[in-house]
Amino acid sequence: MEVNLIFESLKFMVLGMATVFIFLALMIYILKLQAFIIQKFFTNKESSKDLSLDVKNVNNDEAEIIAVITAAITDFKKNSKGN
Repeated sequence: MEVNLIFESLKFMVLGMATVFIFLALMIYILKLQAFIIQKFFTNKESSKDLSLDVKNVNNDEAEIIAVITAAITDFKKNSKGN
């Protein structure tokens, strides 16, 4: 009797794992198809040209951000020493 129950439980386990695996594989392929369809029909060709940034602008922006953060930290330290 116990052997029959173990066999039944193994059968249900394999059935459940196979169902989950098939569902996940199907979901991956459907999402890839959806991404392909969205990319093909809904891409904005004008915005792809705007993505090409100049390296000098990026470096200047980073330097400006670093300067602002440094000034904020310095101001915070100067004002918090009195407290």
